[in-house]
Order: sequence, then structure tokens, then C-alpha cells
Amino acid sequence: MAISRWERGTQEPTGESYIGLGNLGGDPLCWYFWGRAGLRNEDLMRVMPTFSSRLNQAKVVRVQFVRAGGGNRKLKSPQLVAIPVLKCVASSLGEKESDTDMLHGSPVESMIAAPNKWCPNPSTTVSLRVRGNSMAPLICDGYIIVVDTSQNDRADLNGEIVIAWHKNKGMAVSRLKRYGPTELLQPENRDYEAVVLNGKDKWNILAKVLWWIGKSS
Repeated sequence: MAISRWERGTQEPTGESYIGLGNLGGDPLCWYFWGRAGLRNEDLMRVMPTFSSRLNQAKVVRVQFVRAGGGNRKLKSPQLVAIPVLKCVASSLGEKESDTDMLHGSPVESMIAAPNKWCPNPSTTVSLRVRGNSMAPLICDGYIIVVDTSQNDRADLNGEIVIAWHKNKGMAVSRLKRYGPTELLQPENRDYEAVVLNGKDKWNILAKVLWWIGKSS
């Protein structure tokens, strides 16, 4: 019945269905179906440079389509993971860009693809853009950061780059550092001041930054 509705044009296949059709179709039909699911040829080629030659050998990779807010359900291990790019921004410290603390559930702007080894928890992995240069030269303005929202326990994140949120200051990207009993959000850029985390100035840690993408200058 679902296929009949697709053929009549009364209902469009889901993203998962488009990816499944691409897997069945193989090269070159897979590019059309994956494009309908939100994946772009250049994204796949950029993260998997050997992808083209493997397709020519008729070895089509399996892609796991990941939605923002997918929960913690157990997923099969794919070769590629499709990660949503959310329409929200993590700003430099002191530069408010977002009032929301929601990562899962935010509108989706586009999709990127990455090897499964880069995404230890696909169902809790999303990405968003960075505004500002407090983490430069490591992470610069306009970069896309990929984050895991299941990794938000401060005790396990000392020295890691994180997404933090404050109700009055919005969402920010910074490095979490612990010096004895004192915790800081510490920028890479020395032109920005660190923020001390205490009871009066409460920040919530939303996610750990796994990796990032940016254009070379």
C-alpha cells in the first residue's frame, strides 16, 4: 500500500525509505534517492574519498539515517551515518545567539554524512554551526560542529570541548576545564575571558563536541 501511494504521488517516501531505495538501486541510481533523503554527493565524497571507487565495484555502503531526537534506541552498525545539521547556533562566550537549550527537536537545515566510527552514539548525534571566534584557531566562525548529547556528565568531560547553555546567555561552545574544585568554560582564543561555573552563574552542559568541519582559508 505504501508503494502504491508513492506511485500515485499521494505520499512521499520517508528519508529512511529513500536511503533504502538507493542501497537497492546501486550506482548511479543511489545518488538520486540519497539526494531525496537530504544527502549530497559532495558530502559523501568529502568524508569518504574512497567511496567512488568502491561504488564502481558494486559495493554499496549501508547508510543509517539519523534524526534529531532519535533517542537511545539500539541501531545497526552502518558504514556511513547521516547527521542532521540543526538550525541553531553555538556562539562565542559573551555573544548570545540562541535562547533555546534544545538540540534534539530543533528544525533541521540539511544533512551531512560521516563514517560510523566518528559517531559512537548515532541516535544522539547532531550538528550545528558556530558563530564567533572564541575557539579560534581550532574552531572558527561558520564551522559546523558535530556533538553527542548523551555525553553531558561534567565529571567525564574535563578538558573536552562542550556545548554549554545559560538561560540568560544562550548556547556557547567552549572547553570545560577543572582546576581543583573550580570549573571553567575556557576559550582557545586569548582575546576572550574564561567563565567560572558556580551556583550563581549556572551553566548546563548539553553535549560533547566530537569533531568539526570548516573550509580552509
